[in-house]
Amino acid sequence: MGYLYETHSHTCEASACGKVHGEDYISYMMDKGYSGMIITDHFFNGNTCVPEDLPWKERVEMYCSGYERAKKAAEGKDFNVMFGVEINFWKDEYLLYGIDKEWLINNECIMRMTRHELLDAIHEAGGAMVCAHPFRERYYYEDIKLAPTASDGIEVYNAANSPNMNALAYEYCIRLGQTMTAGSDIHYFYDGDMGGMLFEHKLGSVKDYVKAIFDRSGVPVRLSNDGTITPVSAIREQTVSTELPTMKILYPEGK
Repeated sequence: MGYLYETHSHTCEASACGKVHGEDYISYMMDKGYSGMIITDHFFNGNTCVPEDLPWKERVEMYCSGYERAKKAAEGKDFNVMFGVEINFWKDEYLLYGIDKEWLINNECIMRMTRHELLDAIHEAGGAMVCAHPFRERYYYEDIKLAPTASDGIEVYNAANSPNMNALAYEYCIRLGQTMTAGSDIHYFYDGDMGGMLFEHKLGSVKDYVKAIFDRSGVPVRLSNDGTITPVSAIREQTVSTELPTMKILYPEGK
């Protein structure tokens, strides 16, 4: 059976698009069959609900509150809540794993970093940086921005994306030879397909997930509404594209 982990999720404490309080995810995710989840709220340069006029430390405290509420609610349960970040550049977003609240408090400079500077800083902290939903198209996007050398992995299955967008990401990841990840990008409760990473053993901490990214030891999967878990690699519509992107693709490597 293995152990299933959500790698991409949002709470209403920090994400303006989030509809669920951190603590309310626990029973919902456990009922779905997950062994744990990583809270990755939108950071201050993304769709955040954290006020800009607060001192930096207070902003970080508020940002981390959704994760902390979920973590507290999971105490005493066989469910591991871990911390992550989703950071935005020019509508291209990245999932950061392996850093914590203290690191954010001490690194206000994160707001001024380029993609590659951030990648170096995350590596120095012992973490990993994954490109989220690289071929996503939305009405509020003007184009698709790809930075092939600014990540350790690619989110090839995102439950909030169309199959063809995921297939384009899958093919892109194969060309790059990077680690594949999967997640639901969940913002609220719903009954559709979800995603995650399946492991043979439990993850003790987010550092174990970081190690798995570099070791390529996890399996990206889709969780169907009926509880069926299927490796993404076995789903043709999620791995073989049938259309090219409709938006132009830019490669802002040096920024």
